[in-house]
Amino acid sequence: MTDALPAAPPSATAPAVIEATGLTKFYGTFTAIQDVTFSVPAASVTAFLGPNGAGKSTAMKILTGFLAPSSGTARLAGFDMATERIAASRVLGYLPENGPLYPDMTPGTFLRYCGQVRGIPGAKLKEALDRVAHTCRIEEVWHKPIRKLSKGFRQRVGLAQAIIHQPQVLILDEPTSGLDPNQISLVRDLVKDLAKGTTILLSTHILQEVEAMADRVVMINEGRVVFQGTPVELNAGKGLEQRFKELTKGVVA
Repeated sequence: MTDALPAAPPSATAPAVIEATGLTKFYGTFTAIQDVTFSVPAASVTAFLGPNGAGKSTAMKILTGFLAPSSGTARLAGFDMATERIAASRVLGYLPENGPLYPDMTPGTFLRYCGQVRGIPGAKLKEALDRVAHTCRIEEVWHKPIRKLSKGFRQRVGLAQAIIHQPQVLILDEPTSGLDPNQISLVRDLVKDLAKGTTILLSTHILQEVEAMADRVVMINEGRVVFQGTPVELNAGKGLEQRFKELTKGVVA
């Protein structure tokens, strides 16, 4: 793990592509997140880490423009999600935790529809469909109804719709949740391949995801950011599990 990390954090040489500044969201008297501030540099995979219920999905929905914050700003590739959401959507790929799929469609018809919605023209759409079918390894189920696919294949179809337009920014909410070890390994490989040309933010509560995919970590607990840095800095010589417990008040540090 250590040997595979870059000599310096991506933020030292790359501009921020995803920026959250003072994001706060109230639901009545309940505070889902408060003053969440972090940035994701270009050409990086950043893990948005935290326990269940920490506020990860709320922050993700705000960053992708699906939810308005009570206060604060979210920017993707320089676009303000409050005022430039349509422009930002053109450079954004998003896979929610339970990605919306049409169960009676096949992957082929569903992804063709997604490409048309994205405005990809005829000849280029064929190229895009061939590319995502190969990248996400879904050729064998291309003509099979989505409702008959395993969770692993459905997740890959969801990932395919998120990348069909070759986005600059890719946001993934719990991309390996509920998958078996073989499926998890495949999704991790896909993310690492995509990271060669895309800035990726993925939420997770699984420490192995940090070790396997991320070169930066933003950790949230009880709606607040409690750590930002590299996996090595998070480890701090104690091990990720121990540090996770300390930062989420699982044990006294």
